Amino acid sequence: MEFAPIFTIATKEFHDRMRNRWVLAVALVFTVFSLVIAYFGGAQQGTVGFRSIEFTIASLVSLVIYLIPLIALLLGFDAIVGERERGSLDLLLALPITRLELLLGKYLGLAVALTVSTVAGFGLVAVLLFKHMSGAGLYHYAGFMLSSVLLGLAFLSLAVLLSVLARDRTRATGLAIATWFFFVLVFDLLVLGLLVATGGQFAGDAFAWLLLLNP
Repeated sequence: MEFAPIFTIATKEFHDRMRNRWVLAVALVFTVFSLVIAYFGGAQQGTVGFRSIEFTIASLVSLVIYLIPLIALLLGFDAIVGERERGSLDLLLALPITRLELLLGKYLGLAVALTVSTVAGFGLVAVLLFKHMSGAGLYHYAGFMLSSVLLGLAFLSLAVLLSVLARDRTRATGLAIATWFFFVLVFDLLVLGLLVATGGQFAGDAFAWLLLLNP
């Protein structure tokens, strides 16, 4: 396996996302939603304004759980199948590059784009709220950003897998939406329902491992 073609494919993929303003758009989405949640997250309790970094992170978790997997799946669902439909996949594979190198290059380029947009969006919020944060608060917020990046990368890998398996973009789109729906909305409910249905007998290590299987 050669790293030069992987780097070339990754660079092209990242530059494509930069040219179509994808990274900027996602970063702005994260920034706007994060600021709104940070300042208006306590509106239901009758308070408006920044309360604490702990409260802000807890409020942002709901945003991250739903939004980042969806963005990652939409970013990568046509990485391979899109090239196949445009007829450029055969051209790429005719070059001195293996299928694994092409796949890794595609994934790494998309991963860098997703990471940059996530860090830029949440990082800008940290800059704007810096005066409200302590050293410990910044540490926890950095951990939150790292977890968000890892969550996005996990779902991006699923998106690229679906893109390899799907026969066309329409099926890839349907698979991406179904994957988001299952892992974000259904999976944990099924596990908790199993726990309740068995009267708590289904617990311990098995319950923890099943939860861990949810990316």
